[in-house]
Amino acid sequence: MILRQLRDTEADAEAVWEVAAAAFGDSDALAGEADSGWPPQYVTTVRSRYRHLAATDPGGCWIAMDDGGMPVGAVLSSRREGTWGLSMFAVLPRAQGRGVGKELLAAALGYGRACLRGIIVGSENTRAAATYRQAGFTLHPAMRLRGTIDGDTKARLSPPDGAVHEGLARHRDLLDSVDRRLRGGAHGPDHELLCRQRHLLVVDDLAGSGYCYVAEDGKVELVAATSRRLAKRLLTAALLCLPEGTDARVASLTAEQQWAVDVGLEAGLEVSTGGYVCLRGMRPPEPYVPSSSFL
Repeated sequence: MILRQLRDTEADAEAVWEVAAAAFGDSDALAGEADSGWPPQYVTTVRSRYRHLAATDPGGCWIAMDDGGMPVGAVLSSRREGTWGLSMFAVLPRAQGRGVGKELLAAALGYGRACLRGIIVGSENTRAAATYRQAGFTLHPAMRLRGTIDGDTKARLSPPDGAVHEGLARHRDLLDSVDRRLRGGAHGPDHELLCRQRHLLVVDDLAGSGYCYVAEDGKVELVAATSRRLAKRLLTAALLCLPEGTDARVASLTAEQQWAVDVGLEAGLEVSTGGYVCLRGMRPPEPYVPSSSFL
């Protein structure tokens, strides 16, 4: 097996995509089938994220190749002002149990060795959860909200208790400031990519500040604010701005994020358990809903 740093190229992004898609259940992607189960726009967005991290954090992004030169595993991680995050970690089923994942994760963890804090948004996979725990992370069971947005959903929601604005480039300092307060490090260059791929909502008044991102497919993530009241305002506005018929999703809610659960229940969304928020050197940020990719 050969382990090498990921390069900021379309070929490497494609290789990582094939590994991730196959590892997470889409065998057509590994075979190069154009009609695999993922929407083309989603695939493009994910590959852009891979290239972004390969460019900003080459030391934290690695790909494993078998003796025939085929990709069998990949890991992507980042360092942001003393906070390390694991963005993606996947190994092909045929390569699992052979030490591939262990070497990949060791390389990524080594990149974050000097960081005081660490964040991983983990799935329900019990093997992965055990691995993260053994690496020194505290496992916080997570909840998720999901449901279709319709007229009744919007009628049930109380109107936001204040102004919510569309995020602009001039808000970058505000975003970084909120990040530092909640997670100990700004997302920095990640905001540039996120603003291109998602809709940014911002609050900024005498009561404090905050922001969140809303994807076209209905996923709401990185809800971050200086108070629960502002976080509820942001999440409410995010759900209200989604077109009717959208499958709204809010994931990675720890027990500290009851304000988000309250908004979801008011909207009629279903709450269920799903995965873990894994933390090292920090308590669950509140109020804060991490992104599985940008943490």
